[in-house]
Amino acid sequence: MKAKDKILLFIPGYNCEKQIVRVLGQLDEGIMSFLTGVIIVNNRSTDETEEAVAAFMREHPKMPVTLLRNQDNYGLGGSHKVAFRYAIDHGYDYVIVLHGDDQGDIHDMDRVLKKRLYQKYDCCLGGRFMRGSGLKGYSLFRTFGNIVYNFLFSAVVKNRIFDLGSGLNMYSTAMLKNHFYEKFPDKLTFNYCMILASHYYRHHIMFFPITWREEDQVSNVKMASQAVSVLKMLASYARDHSFIKTELRELPRTEYSADVIQENK
Repeated sequence: MKAKDKILLFIPGYNCEKQIVRVLGQLDEGIMSFLTGVIIVNNRSTDETEEAVAAFMREHPKMPVTLLRNQDNYGLGGSHKVAFRYAIDHGYDYVIVLHGDDQGDIHDMDRVLKKRLYQKYDCCLGGRFMRGSGLKGYSLFRTFGNIVYNFLFSAVVKNRIFDLGSGLNMYSTAMLKNHFYEKFPDKLTFNYCMILASHYYRHHIMFFPITWREEDQVSNVKMASQAVSVLKMLASYARDHSFIKTELRELPRTEYSADVIQENK
């Protein structure tokens, strides 16, 4: 067993200039002791997200942070593809995803990291709706809706699902190297496909409780249309599991590229 795994923290950012610095502020000495590198993937923000990150990097020159800018607006799923490729190409063993809008807390992974629980699984997924989790500012209506959808997905994949896509997850790059996710939607539904793919490819997954808050964040979720599209996706997979291998993007791309804007080594 290696003394230390090579772990990348990936922070996707889109129009979160007020929140992104708070997220970076979570990276204290304790958390950084587990991380080899940090990348922020700016998905063509139209506000000052990129400038806020660049300023933070100048103030913390010893923190191994790299700021990337997508060459096009790829969506949240597309930013995941950029980060997964980066992790694979740079020889990382694992990649942690922490959304840049400051709804999640990286310290919820303390137990997973300290006990190296992640080494036993292909992916460790944050669960907002399981025992031990905490929600702040999340409406009862949205909570109920998520629980219903978790139940439906659980019934189809025959495994207990506690969250279809929180903003705090960890993946083994060994699992990612065959790029099974490349045809998944570039939208927010990317994570739902990851759940179905874990069933299809028999990935070994675990959920861990997380805290989640909604304060000054701006949601990009169009609830009604997304609810319908997710149900259609689940029904298609239930009828034929090979659905997960089909082209699910509205705009298929040959590659997902990003430019390095600033780098602390």
